[in-house]
Amino acid sequence: MRVSQKKPAAGHRILVVDDHPLVRDGLMELIRRQPGLTCCGEAADVRTAQELAAKTNPDLVIIDLRLEQGDGLELIKFFNAHFPALRMLILSQLDEMIYAERVLKAGAHGYLMKEEAAKEVVAAIRLVLAGELYVSPRINAIILRKMIESPSVRSNSGVESLTDRELQVFQMLGAGKSTRNIAADLFLSFKTVQTHRENIKAKMKLPDATSLVHQATLWFRRGDIDPASSSLLS
Repeated sequence: MRVSQKKPAAGHRILVVDDHPLVRDGLMELIRRQPGLTCCGEAADVRTAQELAAKTNPDLVIIDLRLEQGDGLELIKFFNAHFPALRMLILSQLDEMIYAERVLKAGAHGYLMKEEAAKEVVAAIRLVLAGELYVSPRINAIILRKMIESPSVRSNSGVESLTDRELQVFQMLGAGKSTRNIAADLFLSFKTVQTHRENIKAKMKLPDATSLVHQATLWFRRGDIDPASSSLLS
């Protein structure tokens, strides 16, 4: 955990939550170069982020969905419940087609892919701080289309059909965690996690546990990036 020790100039205070130190450093340096913006702290995990939010009273928190010792989606829900005035911008390598609408429903105010240029990150920060929502043109079109489509037309299969908890279990399986470890990490019973696994298999039309773990592993690896390749560092 690191809290800014300098007294910030008047402006918006931003908390950065990301499990990659290089990405955090690059993002904080980008923010510091912008007039009217300052970093009030950084965190790599959910608990530290919660503690810092209470200590530093940020105007905006930038959150990665994959964190140490926790899940970004659950952190969004926590902040939405305990800090309702806090603005939240998600900056992630995970596919916006799966996660953007999901995080907005959880209480976030924007979703941005890490591959975006630094100027787009700054634009998204300022838009969210101004009280607006930020999504890419592609996601905006999808959300609008869903508003006018009948429910029978919408796709209801694959990863998109998973609940937030099922998606969390799916990700943890992909990261190599066992059912028992997932249950311990999420404070769930072993049987509950087994039920989630069965539901995931059914929704994704996977024949057995081996196929489930294989697909989860592929999904998890597709989401990984090299922190040094982030456009925030350029």
